[in-house]
Amino acid sequence: MAATREAMLEQQWQPSSPWRQWAWWDGLWALLVVAGTSGVGWLYHVHMDGYEIAILIGSSLALIAWGQYWKPARGFTLAVAVLTLMALWRYGVDYELRKSAFLLKYVLESQAAFMWMSTLYVLATVTYFIALFSRSEFIGQTASALTWSATVMGLTGLLVRWRESYLLGADIGHIPVSNLYEVFILFALITALLYLFYEDRYRTRAMGGFALLAISGAVAFLLWYTFDRQAHHIQPLIPALQSYWMKIHVPANFIGYGAFALAAMLGAAYLLRSGVQARRPEGLLARTLPPLDLLDEVMYRAIALGFAAFTLATILGALWAAEAWGGYWSWDPKETWALIVWLNYAAWLHLRLTQGWRGAPMAWWAVIGLFVTLFAFLGVNMFLSGLHSYGSL
Repeated sequence: MAATREAMLEQQWQPSSPWRQWAWWDGLWALLVVAGTSGVGWLYHVHMDGYEIAILIGSSLALIAWGQYWKPARGFTLAVAVLTLMALWRYGVDYELRKSAFLLKYVLESQAAFMWMSTLYVLATVTYFIALFSRSEFIGQTASALTWSATVMGLTGLLVRWRESYLLGADIGHIPVSNLYEVFILFALITALLYLFYEDRYRTRAMGGFALLAISGAVAFLLWYTFDRQAHHIQPLIPALQSYWMKIHVPANFIGYGAFALAAMLGAAYLLRSGVQARRPEGLLARTLPPLDLLDEVMYRAIALGFAAFTLATILGALWAAEAWGGYWSWDPKETWALIVWLNYAAWLHLRLTQGWRGAPMAWWAVIGLFVTLFAFLGVNMFLSGLHSYGSL
């Protein structure tokens, strides 16, 4: 039975090649992306250097491929584009309109969008658990819609914040991935998109509540950081971050962090399900929690994806360090702990792929690995000093 279930999971995972049948709407999608990115380049080329233009072209190609491989990404991208353009149109060149224009003040100004994002993610978390225990398809669809809506508002907020930084001054403008406030939003968005991808691929919402718990934790931090530390105000970039490397290193890093967080939450769900199943196999929790083989499979795929992204981010970080500090590696605390994180997940994947390790030990490892990653991300900045001591709370 287990082998049959495993084969079914593998079959679910292998959709037909997205490039095998190119329909007219696929070409339309590509044209829309090219037109949109061309428009961005035409409007803002005065603020862009050669590297940023190359990043824009690469982003255009990546969006086309993303939308071709995962069709729901198209509607998501178009929704974000429409809302962002509405905000840019309403702003014009007057940053102070955010205080008086209704659409900006209550919906599309970056801080308003982030508040909508936070509210919707928390509602989605609760709704996913209600759907899990009620087994209601409608409630599950509502939870998915809330998650998609929250992610649309969050990414819209980040893009609008990017424009707002330039409205404050050309010397202040920067991509919004430069401080803890901005990267926690990025973390929430990436984790949500990763979960929604697996939800769509495996045709199940049973994992949603557990995945969204990590995002709700990030939302709780954001709310504290906003109201207690007033961290939402846009600040100029410090000299150490004034580099084109930041635009690609940070997003790659947070794909890794988001995937590792998702894997850890699924690992926790695995441990809960296996414990309940051992004690009360016919109980409510044993019958409603996600199947063990599904949790194990998605946990593995999330860690594999996260490891690839984190490896790329580490290489990009080394190149950035060579340019900024004259050496690829200096055993700075941040670099050392990044290496520890990398070795941790490399060992996890090695034992899974070569020794066939599965089940509870790997789930425990994924959960503990998240705490290691969390220390590398936050703890190093809080408790250790070094070249990366510019991201403290």
